[in-house]
Amino acid sequence: MAWPQAKPSPQNGREVPLSGTWTFMKDPKNQAMLPNLDAGWQPVTVPHTWNAVDAFDDVPGYYRGAGWYKIVMKTQAAWKGKVLYLQFDGANQETEVFVNGKKAGAHIGGYSRFIVPVTDLMRNEASALQTIAVKVNNRFNKDIAPLSGDFTFFGGLYRKVSLLVLNPVHFNDPDHGSSGLYISTPEVSAAKAALKVSGQLINKSAATKTLVLRNLVKDPQGQVVYSDDFSLGQISAGKRVAFTHQLPTLSNPVLWSPEQPALYTVISSIVDAQTGAVLDKLEHRTGMRWFRFDVNEGFFLNGKPYKLMGASRHQDYKGLGNAVPAALQVEDLRKIKAMGANFLRVAHYPQDQAVLDACDELGLLASLETPLVSEITESKAFTNNALRMQMEMIKQHYNHPSIIMWTYMNEILLKMQFKDAESRKKIYVENVRRLALALEKMTRRADPYRYTMIPNHHSIKTYKEAGLTDIPMVVGWNVYHGWYGGDLANFPEALDKLHAEVPGKPFMITEYGADADPRIHAYKPERFDKSVEYATRFHQTYLKAILSKPFVAGAQVWNFADFASEDREETMPHINNKGIMTIDRQAKNTYFLYCAFLSKTPYLKIGAAAQDRRSGSAMQGQDVVTQPVEVFGNVGDAELFLDGKSMGKKNFKDHIAVWNVPFQHGKNALKVVASGAARLEDQASINFNLIPADLSSKKLPFKALAISLGDPRYFEDETGNKIWLPDQAYRKGSWGYIGGVPYKKETGHQPFGSDKNIVGTALDPVFQTQRLGLEGYKLDVPNGKYEVTMYFAELMGAEMTTVLPYNLLPSYKKSAKEDRVFSVYLHGHLIANRLDLPKQFGLALAVQKKAKVIIKDNKGIYLQFKAIEGRPVLNALEVKRLAF
Repeated sequence: MAWPQAKPSPQNGREVPLSGTWTFMKDPKNQAMLPNLDAGWQPVTVPHTWNAVDAFDDVPGYYRGAGWYKIVMKTQAAWKGKVLYLQFDGANQETEVFVNGKKAGAHIGGYSRFIVPVTDLMRNEASALQTIAVKVNNRFNKDIAPLSGDFTFFGGLYRKVSLLVLNPVHFNDPDHGSSGLYISTPEVSAAKAALKVSGQLINKSAATKTLVLRNLVKDPQGQVVYSDDFSLGQISAGKRVAFTHQLPTLSNPVLWSPEQPALYTVISSIVDAQTGAVLDKLEHRTGMRWFRFDVNEGFFLNGKPYKLMGASRHQDYKGLGNAVPAALQVEDLRKIKAMGANFLRVAHYPQDQAVLDACDELGLLASLETPLVSEITESKAFTNNALRMQMEMIKQHYNHPSIIMWTYMNEILLKMQFKDAESRKKIYVENVRRLALALEKMTRRADPYRYTMIPNHHSIKTYKEAGLTDIPMVVGWNVYHGWYGGDLANFPEALDKLHAEVPGKPFMITEYGADADPRIHAYKPERFDKSVEYATRFHQTYLKAILSKPFVAGAQVWNFADFASEDREETMPHINNKGIMTIDRQAKNTYFLYCAFLSKTPYLKIGAAAQDRRSGSAMQGQDVVTQPVEVFGNVGDAELFLDGKSMGKKNFKDHIAVWNVPFQHGKNALKVVASGAARLEDQASINFNLIPADLSSKKLPFKALAISLGDPRYFEDETGNKIWLPDQAYRKGSWGYIGGVPYKKETGHQPFGSDKNIVGTALDPVFQTQRLGLEGYKLDVPNGKYEVTMYFAELMGAEMTTVLPYNLLPSYKKSAKEDRVFSVYLHGHLIANRLDLPKQFGLALAVQKKAKVIIKDNKGIYLQFKAIEGRPVLNALEVKRLAF
């Protein structure tokens, strides 16, 4: 076959981009060398992941194995006499690189840059074809972190690939994938700032060179404020040399801060002292700032107190997996900054350099961590890999002024090993502690100017007894009080306990959140209902408490956006819905809440729950449906208007004001106007589908109705352009169930329904609830022709494929299987005979049964459920009126 050929062009004088069209094939056999077969290869665009689709489908698991990438490029005349390296910004997670059929190098770890020397493997002749093949493997490997975690381990060449074309004398750090040049600001004040440049270079030429390090410093306005030449002396051929150079103190520096992210530029060049030729040049930015943590008063930047408020962020995106263009990643940070945040927790692994560049530019302080998540392996190889990942992270991101902390070991005791063997468990915990000590020692030695942190799950006693709260400079706590455990109302007391239990140690809340499926709304929200409304209440409680307590240095919501987590099932399978934005970056009400809490400028926004579409069933004698509308703001009060009519003024309580709005059928225009000098306003148009109390209403003829049984929530079906209404008992003239009880899984924490992935549908919430022991369903529709669709799924005995550790509460029980066989009649006519859902279809599988009927004599629609064995069930019901 014709292999794709790269058409390289230099970038920044030393980097040639190789991203673009490659060919790819999976290799389940994990072959040691490149397959020679032409068949099986397909063109792909690098950056690329092979899990962008299968990590989200209904089939459990996703491909974790080997894959090959291949590209062909021509030698350029300008490369003659140069030193060549292949640079990979991210490949998950075991990578081997081959050039012209020979192995050039390898790398372990999926989230850091690595560089492979290839000069000696390239063909020398002009315009020679060079074949580059890369084998990547994202299999489970007990010696490589992460071993497990609540996120998807996408495989592939998912960040950019480049060819470095360098002079024989160049900056160099081949062990850690960095540029080889490190800039620090060991002393900073408002009056002066010290700059230090260190690093290493190599002379790969055949002769001794007399070299000079030339440094040029530009202020944030681009004016040169310092330049000098520092003699490096004579460097022998083949020798690598480390250097450190203290630059003169800068007076009255422009300080870097979230409000003014002023960046200085440091241009460092290696100059041949004899010829004056510039042999290599690197340009880095830095910021002048100083900071400290205080155990009682929180965090201080440049001598001023700051509450470090922001978000954690995963890197994947809808439809792309983790192969996300830099522009989209930067846009994430713009959205985080726009909500008034000043901090980003880059979790749970180092991310694209573009992310940290954007933090520098936007004024977002940051912590960065390695992917040691939930557990470790007690092996020398695991320890060595963990230490190397930590050092790679530090070296590659050292020059970013936004970074104030290096982090490691997120919730490392969550998946506690050897639970049933106490003595062996103690050995395991001690080995975790020893690894933490080694990581801490290495990190402080590599960078004495920044803080260290370990984020722990909310089990204070466990981490204190393990000694893990003593090791880092700052402790992070991942707290889900009011979600996985504890009472939401008691969260303020939980903060006080964290402060008291670990005295003398500054801490941050590094995670907190509640699932919010953007399609689900509940006007009486309750824990675990996955509604946007419960999540809003949850975050409102947390923000109020966190901001009120000075000893809490900061907090990062989990998560900025929904993200892939293949083991999760729930209402939106394979996605963790705790984001304040969706996986395709549409804002939820929770994002608007953060804007209202954190923005320093006036803010006013009608909640997303009021946007576009709503539906509801009217009460008897009414031709409107009253539902709450939430408005978010940081102004004193505001007035809401419906179709130009005032709904009255409301004061904002903890940045939320709620109006009960009487919606009419059809278009409803909402406008909210802030009082006072700001005169802000926001508008929304809601298309309301009103279901009259009397289904035979002449004023509003019946067209369609979708009902989710055993469910008190509203579900927005975007694909079907409809709202599924909560269930209700039958009322004469209206509609509803007769008999039965809502299905409730015996988990002790879920109020109704199942959390199991329902196969064969994207409408999981519709199938995850049901009514058990149903006797009948009645709808008093007018005479006419109708299509009746019944939705079934067997929920009892259907367990989650993987039970996530933090879902295991003490009261967790598996639901017992129940034999059930039943038939369904429509006005006495059999329309579903002897349904045995598990036997005929299997567990947790979406099943639909349709029937058409002509209603005469005003008898409405009456479904009867006849039990043959066990209890009949119905998960959802849809009725449409058809034209005669």
